[in-house]
Amino acid sequence: MTFRAGGQSGFSVIELALAMFLIALLFGTVFVPLRSQIESRKISETEELLARARDALLGYAIANGRFPCPADELSAGQEAAGANAATGTCATYDGYLPAAALGFSASDAQGYARDAWAGPPNRIRYAVTRETVGAAANAHAFTRANGMRSAGIARLSDPALSLLHVCARGRGVSPDTSCGSAPTLVSTAPVVIWSVGPNAATGGRSTDEAQNSNPNGGSADRIFVSRARSEVPENEFDDIVSWIPMPILIGRMIAGGQLP
Repeated sequence: MTFRAGGQSGFSVIELALAMFLIALLFGTVFVPLRSQIESRKISETEELLARARDALLGYAIANGRFPCPADELSAGQEAAGANAATGTCATYDGYLPAAALGFSASDAQGYARDAWAGPPNRIRYAVTRETVGAAANAHAFTRANGMRSAGIARLSDPALSLLHVCARGRGVSPDTSCGSAPTLVSTAPVVIWSVGPNAATGGRSTDEAQNSNPNGGSADRIFVSRARSEVPENEFDDIVSWIPMPILIGRMIAGGQLP
């Protein structure tokens, strides 16, 4: 069958179908790399934001002798109500980056920092350890004013110290204890910060993402997971996880006069 107009030859159905196929193919070859480039840019922007957040937290610790408590849904980017610098007690130890308290320039109108995907569920998450370092007098050493100084460099640098653990997978972890049979990336992190990534509103159901607290719930204990990205259903992982290594913290606190 051939379509004609004004006595002129038209395109056959087969020719039209072929043309549409070629257009779709051309669109796909352009659109997919473009989408990939946009996603890569957002990942890079978020990694840079997390690096800035680490620096802001270290600056706060140097100025105040402690890390801030996390923010919650009601604190407008400040430490959640009930934070006590004298005792190191926090209302929550797993919440949001207190961007307003840090004077963080990337905070939104509500005082929270958001990752490059910028949706309401995409606030940057933040956890700080509540563990005692050595003697009972060093309870909440990282959120208590001068708590790290009281604990001392020797205790802080002890490789057997068990603070926040970041594992390479969720399968095999011992909840709120250690990475168990999963590979351990770090076990002495005083602070972990993370982005829940582009699937913030709908994802977070895989075993690995469920180890990181997220808008769907997730675990709020001392165990976190950081691994390669995946979009495989039931095995998805797009969180971007970062932490402050203990040697970096000790070095910065010494340089800032907070240690020894």
